[in-house]
Amino acid sequence: MDAAPFSPTVVKAAFRDVTWMHVSRPAVRAAASVTRTLLTEIIEGARAAAAEEGITKLRPRHLVSAIDRNVEVDVANEWYAYSPTFRALDGGVQSAAMPSRGGSARRPKSSAVVGAHRFEPGVRALRSRQARAVPAMVRELDGIAGVFVTGLARDAAMVVREGGVRRFGSVTLVMPGEPAPSQSPETPPRAASAREGYRRTIGTGDVLDATTMQLFGSTIRQRALTEARQAVHTYASA
Repeated sequence: MDAAPFSPTVVKAAFRDVTWMHVSRPAVRAAASVTRTLLTEIIEGARAAAAEEGITKLRPRHLVSAIDRNVEVDVANEWYAYSPTFRALDGGVQSAAMPSRGGSARRPKSSAVVGAHRFEPGVRALRSRQARAVPAMVRELDGIAGVFVTGLARDAAMVVREGGVRRFGSVTLVMPGEPAPSQSPETPPRAASAREGYRRTIGTGDVLDATTMQLFGSTIRQRALTEARQAVHTYASA
């Protein structure tokens, strides 16, 4: 299995930014694994876009193409407001790191965006896929990973406070005009989670529940859950 995009210490730091709760070591591994699954999917989509142009070094436009082609990886809206790549698409060409020329106050950044550089998962994720990218592409991957893992931490903490996932259903992507897919007998409807465990500790189950809230696409969600369980099992067996 590929290495996680960032160390457990960094993941724990991201959780501490948003909650006072303790996070178990298996839960940290699960969060790192889920983020790795997301970045891997994005990188593979970007590589496909780059291959169509006959180049091997990934650029931000390939990231945009990957997200356009696979809406399941479009999970970092909070980052897009600060990303030079996505701001340019909306006509906001000014860098998020620079103040406006008029001297007006800058928009406050969330902790996820402020600490995005700290995660630095882009290089590790690219290296694990034997891919190369320009620095701007690495920065985008760092930002997406930072926002995603912070959102994962927030949702996991909420699961602990709520005592389990009771009020949150799942979302299935359906194209306009197409019938909703029937539920596969191999994946029966998820029963409402009645959380077990200490109310001050975020466990593996809480991170997996948070994953179902963060990843709305059924394909990537199932893959992320499967790989996270495998990562936790491997850690426990070590």
